[in-house]
Amino acid sequence: MPVAPVRSTAGTSVDRRRVMATARALPEEEAVAIVCNGATQAVMMATPQDLQDFAVGFALTEGYVAGVHEIESFEAVEHPHGIEARLWIDASRAEALGARRRAMAGPVGCGLCGIESLEEAARALPRVAAPALRLSRDEVAGATEALRGHQPIHDQTRAVHAAGFLRPGEGIVLAREDVGRHNALDKLIGALARAGIDPAAGAFVLTSRVSVEMVQKCAMAGCPVLVAVSAPTAHAVRLAEGAGITLAAFARGSGFDLFTHPGRIAGGEADVA
Repeated sequence: MPVAPVRSTAGTSVDRRRVMATARALPEEEAVAIVCNGATQAVMMATPQDLQDFAVGFALTEGYVAGVHEIESFEAVEHPHGIEARLWIDASRAEALGARRRAMAGPVGCGLCGIESLEEAARALPRVAAPALRLSRDEVAGATEALRGHQPIHDQTRAVHAAGFLRPGEGIVLAREDVGRHNALDKLIGALARAGIDPAAGAFVLTSRVSVEMVQKCAMAGCPVLVAVSAPTAHAVRLAEGAGITLAAFARGSGFDLFTHPGRIAGGEADVA
């Protein structure tokens, strides 16, 4: 029986006046192993929902495959201690699996932990082009608020992240949620690939801070704009600059801070010293 992404959990509510029994809707998290051609590539704690999107997105952003056409099949297999998200990929890509072998068992949001080589953490990224993309100031400023309308698990639990795809003139057209911000973005990238939607045609919108790995995933997917509700790290800004990605942060309705490649946002160039 599939694991539900949300579970009602009993507890006790305590305040100055009373103590009473309560029940909260809490997000579930399970150990999810990404398995390619029978070999485990990573184990992460994740929300047990949209696992095919998760596996496909992870395979794309890690460079295991160049596109969904190289993925032959998928299945999710439950075990007593977790779930295997099994991908079978083109045999010609099998050799790439050893290049970025990861063992990421550990806490949610562990980022780059588990990479066996420091050089892999600083891997060269493809430069994102998409010069024709243009977003308005209002679209960027309101992006994270627009994403709020696509977060049903967050509405129940207040405990998960989301990643959405913003297309100019259309708003948020696709979104995915997970307890891990990296997982949510991988799920979104996988969902876009499976739906045949080009990430170069819009922006990724995040309910989290922007770390190095989030920029890396954006570059690998070929998305030219990254919009976040919270702050980027200084390293993430440098990486976005080098990868040709427009990075907007602190986007909370009234405005945003623009750090790199302002030309894709109408009027953005005039606002950057």
